[in-house]
Amino acid sequence: MSTPLPGGPGPVAEDEPPPQHRWGFGAFLLVFAVFVLSAVVIGALMGLATPAEDPIAVILVGTMVPTFLATGVTLLITRLRGNGPKIDLKFSYNRDDFRVGLKFGLIGLVCTTIAAAIWTRVVGEGNATSAIGSLVDNQAMPVAAAVTLFVYVWLLGPLCEEIMYRGLLWGALERLRWGRWAVFTLTTMIFAVSHLEPLRTSLLLVIGIPIGLARLFTDRLGASVVTHQVNNFLPALSVLLISLGVLPSS
Repeated sequence: MSTPLPGGPGPVAEDEPPPQHRWGFGAFLLVFAVFVLSAVVIGALMGLATPAEDPIAVILVGTMVPTFLATGVTLLITRLRGNGPKIDLKFSYNRDDFRVGLKFGLIGLVCTTIAAAIWTRVVGEGNATSAIGSLVDNQAMPVAAAVTLFVYVWLLGPLCEEIMYRGLLWGALERLRWGRWAVFTLTTMIFAVSHLEPLRTSLLLVIGIPIGLARLFTDRLGASVVTHQVNNFLPALSVLLISLGVLPSS
């Protein structure tokens, strides 16, 4: 519909929604392939360059770089084949996102703590360590490296993962005309499975539920980012204290 302007030459079109992005599920598969292949290549190169001489560098680079590369490809895809991350991924980071994310994050923190305690009793203490946790076990780290890993696990890792899963993957499934709850269910399952930690998949499903609900109920990525960051605070703090030698390793 258009509205004529007084004294103007004719009708002026109202603001129209941006065109639909031209990326879909194949874009997520590409991003996930970048993540896995870069992790394999970086691990091999780091192993050849510093075979056990500098395990701290292996931990930091091998943990963070593949995630950053995959996130960079995600953002590039939205630029080249869409309207950019703010529109395509519904990315926002405002007061409402923080409030909703904090609420879901605290709920998730309680649920995850209970689920983790039950899961640890089932699988045993020796098998209850996450992939990052196992890397820092019995590995003293300098303060700068430990703080870097803490910031990554608490803030940067969740931001990157949300861009990939509740951003790119969520948008790809919406483009296929899936229902909102179906999109929530499938993204939560893929989030859990794609961590490639089979023993922790059930726990990761529990972790992913409040994160996905924040995205579902707000229809914005910022809320799920905050939820994920709140949920990761205690694990990140644990990694920090273990890597500094304050807490004993498992």
